Amino acid sequence: MTLTRQTLTIPTYATAKPEKNPMFLENRAYQGSTGKVYPFPVTERVFDEKHDQDYQAVILENDYIQVTFLPQLGGRIQRMLDKTNHYDFVYYNQVIKPALVGLAGSWISGGIEFNWPQHHRPDTFLPINYYTEDHKDGSKTLWISDVDRMYGTKILVGFTMFPDKAYLKIDETFSNPTDLPQTFLWWANPAVPVNDHTQSIFPPDVHAVFDHGKRAVSDFPIATGEYYKVDYSAGVDISRYKNVPVPTSYMAAHSNYNFLGNYDHQKQAGLLHVADHHTSPGKKQWTWGNGDFGQSWDHQLTDENGPYIELMVGTFTDNQPDFTWLNPHEEKHATEYFMPYKAVGAVKNATIHAAVNLEKNAEQVTVAAYTTSAYPGAHVILTAKGKKVYDQVVDLSPTATFKDVQENVSGTAQDLTVTVTDATGNTLVTYTPDADKIEKIPDAATAIAAPEKLQTNDELYFAGQHLEQYRHASFRPETYYLEGLKRDPGDKRLNDAYGELLYRQGLFAASEPYFCKALARQNQHNTNPVSGSASYHLGLSLVKQGKLDAAYDAFYKATWSGDTQAVSFLALAKIKLAQGSLTEALHFTDESLLRNYHDLTARTLKAHILRQLGQNEQAQTVLTESLALDASEPGLLYEQAQLSQAAADQAKLTHYIGGRLNDVLALAELYLTTAQYQDAIAVLERYAGQQPLQAYYLAYAYAKLGQSETALQHAQAGAKLSPDYVFPNRLFDVVVLDFIQTINPEDGYAPYYLGNFYYDKRIYDKAVVLWEKAVALAPAYAMPYRNLSIAYYNKQHQSDKALAYLEKAFKLDPTNARLVFELDSLYQKFNRPLPERLAFLQAHQDLVAQRDDSYVALVTLLNETGQYQAAYDALMAHIFHPWEGGEGKVSTQYEYALIELAKADLQAGAYQAAVDKLQKALVYPRSLGEGKLPIAHDDIIDFYLGYAYKQLGDQAHATQYLQQATVGLTEPTDMMYYNDQPADTIFYQGLAYEQLGQPEKAVAKYHKLVSFGEKQIFNKFVMDYFAVSLPDALLFDEDYQQRNSVHCYYLMALGYLGLNETDKAQAMFMKATALTNSHQGVLRHAAFVKPEV
Repeated sequence: MTLTRQTLTIPTYATAKPEKNPMFLENRAYQGSTGKVYPFPVTERVFDEKHDQDYQAVILENDYIQVTFLPQLGGRIQRMLDKTNHYDFVYYNQVIKPALVGLAGSWISGGIEFNWPQHHRPDTFLPINYYTEDHKDGSKTLWISDVDRMYGTKILVGFTMFPDKAYLKIDETFSNPTDLPQTFLWWANPAVPVNDHTQSIFPPDVHAVFDHGKRAVSDFPIATGEYYKVDYSAGVDISRYKNVPVPTSYMAAHSNYNFLGNYDHQKQAGLLHVADHHTSPGKKQWTWGNGDFGQSWDHQLTDENGPYIELMVGTFTDNQPDFTWLNPHEEKHATEYFMPYKAVGAVKNATIHAAVNLEKNAEQVTVAAYTTSAYPGAHVILTAKGKKVYDQVVDLSPTATFKDVQENVSGTAQDLTVTVTDATGNTLVTYTPDADKIEKIPDAATAIAAPEKLQTNDELYFAGQHLEQYRHASFRPETYYLEGLKRDPGDKRLNDAYGELLYRQGLFAASEPYFCKALARQNQHNTNPVSGSASYHLGLSLVKQGKLDAAYDAFYKATWSGDTQAVSFLALAKIKLAQGSLTEALHFTDESLLRNYHDLTARTLKAHILRQLGQNEQAQTVLTESLALDASEPGLLYEQAQLSQAAADQAKLTHYIGGRLNDVLALAELYLTTAQYQDAIAVLERYAGQQPLQAYYLAYAYAKLGQSETALQHAQAGAKLSPDYVFPNRLFDVVVLDFIQTINPEDGYAPYYLGNFYYDKRIYDKAVVLWEKAVALAPAYAMPYRNLSIAYYNKQHQSDKALAYLEKAFKLDPTNARLVFELDSLYQKFNRPLPERLAFLQAHQDLVAQRDDSYVALVTLLNETGQYQAAYDALMAHIFHPWEGGEGKVSTQYEYALIELAKADLQAGAYQAAVDKLQKALVYPRSLGEGKLPIAHDDIIDFYLGYAYKQLGDQAHATQYLQQATVGLTEPTDMMYYNDQPADTIFYQGLAYEQLGQPEKAVAKYHKLVSFGEKQIFNKFVMDYFAVSLPDALLFDEDYQQRNSVHCYYLMALGYLGLNETDKAQAMFMKATALTNSHQGVLRHAAFVKPEV
């Protein structure tokens, strides 16, 4: 059993530097919840050249398995090798090839990714802290730890390998060191290699699976309905990779088993995951699909390792999104295992000791078993109706499996039980098939109704809580809280919830009255309530406002209630420490630890107070015990370094926090809020870089020490540092940045930073005031102009001002490639003439080439201005990397250019040339970064192919393609997602029917278009409650109501064109054009003439 650190050289494709522009993607949907990325910068470009890059790897290895970790890449497992058969039981990707899949951009496939506190993990591509530990039994543990920059929750995960076990044990601690409840989920995301012989092995009691958000449901493993727009009505086994043609997620609706697996029936090997289903209920499979679409993503993510699926396992979660609350300073724990297995087939039950399969086919019974360590003299026992069929004594181990086939076994499978025990009779695994019964398929989830539709305040409260907990992308919890407060202004729960929401947004004073109203209702008849939450929240609000005496009273009252005792005693300890009352502070810290023994913040404070009291021996005892819980905790490491003054302890502290500003500021805040200003300064000086927030925090600390000149020097120094990537997110950042504006009122960057904070928190008016102040004080800095443009357009509806400010930003920062894209997006909303937009992009070709979105905009404009060959040539000269969920944009322009070029050939009588172009349009080059979905229908291409072959006199091919052109979408729909079939294809179905001599069917198609448009145009647009991934991540709000109107006018125009009512068609085209000048369908068909029959 070894644990080694090695340098691995892995071929790697580079990524561009993350965007310095703050990204306020407040309406983006991602993996079923919010796609908000702030305060993370976003990477929007990956490169196509690879180079060898060194990675520091940690490798755990015994006689059976080898596991390789890459701490530089989020602590992911890079490889898991079964040494007994040299089988990679998780997908081994031999290249680091990022694609734009992650929340913040870069994401790689392969190995096991650990997704927390959401999926995919925001820092999946960033380094994390780690350390190792040896144990007396010869086992070894790699510990990784990380603090989420967005919400402040923390993980500590131990990966333990034992000398004689063919499994990896994972011990997880999820904690919330913040003062407010936070939500999290944990999905371990192993990729497994797949082929035509692989199968996902869900437990035998899984009869139904859910989609994201439980928005859709399918029976399992044999699907018999439509799922992900695929018709499985013939009865299809969707546990088999070969049977799932499109990108598909499914998650077990329920299981009482503790395992999930995958098996390659050809290689006779696979992966198993084992965990208690009470804490780890999540069992999920995701695939890109086995068709061209999936192969395109394989190409994006690997060079030669082929397809994979993700076989995810969720802890404290059973769906995506499905978040669990962590109360302030709460910990949750879980344990799970990953292991290989072989020669067993489709496992029916598994434990960490063994896996077993039992199959009955007529009167033939097959039993197979595998164990994770050596069990000499083990027993494999088969019984039928309680009577032994056999009890075979065998030596089992990871290299010696068991298989037996018995003939002439009567009865049903449910009569049988197989049990594997060790030599002394201890059960390793057992399995009895469940009785056959009709299983009820659960209903899909339903959307939460609008606030005014809910009947009671109880419903409104829980609706708001759900939206907060699940981080909903488009429905806002405050609308539900405020509706309830409109009905009952004194409602305790709603006042407390809304006050907490305001506090989270940095509106400390505004939150106070709501907590007071909650207390007034709660204490109306009972001054000693069950819950102390309102008193505790009031205390937090008062502290942030500097009202410590009143906060002390509120916290003390909160200690009367069990749910807030530990955190309130900790808050009292901080106040007493700040007041210099060390003995009282120590008392309150002990009271907190009595109720929350593992709280590392309280332990840090206790060690600090003991050190201040000169009780160094007791302080060391606390630190030794605490560091055994988490040897990477910054506060403990700092106190250890201060206590010992040893060079090794100093170096360890610098190693863990020197490059991690978020950890530095969090620890500095602890000392600043307890008036331990010298310690705060010492912590801040540990940061190895130079960053404005660090300088501002130093200024705040020195000011509190009364050193106003030094404070001003640091404030001024911070104002001179680069403002790039400064995205404040901590509530204490508000306190510091407010202070900086008083000590150095000429600093234009502090209000810019604080404006970023408030805009992200949806306090738009406050953000605008701060950014306008920044513009006045720092008129040469581009970013506040750019941010104001977003606010003016989206929130204040001052479009002209928005455009002027964005143009000013670009003038000040003319090398900012994203601003070119954003400007063109705004020009499009202004209906700027297409040639002008094209000229703008061509004038900045160097910047356009740096971004796929700008480049697609350029190609689109070439198509829209009739330069089809130039559009096609531009497409072929570029390699694209689409965002997951944003597929379809490049391929649409590819098809558009070739179809229009083919139409020109048809017009010129060059029918074979038209056929060649149209055949080319049916196949997407890999350089487009997109593959074709097998459920997609190429009605427009097929129509023109049929027409071209008809002109060539090739009636057989003409009929074939024209008939294909009539198949596809049967009813017009909106088009929101990449896999939605365009509704205008129905027009071409009608044209195809005309060419086939079936005019009555053609007329029916045209009437459908008109009818849909006439009805849909009066509908009020409502964002899909269950949106999983919206393809557009734009900063400027889309007017979906207007887009709906354009869509309806367009479809009605096509219908009238088909019906030969040209005047009506032109009237509809004109209505659409009055709203937008860049609808490609309108541009294509405004002068359309139906081909002759």
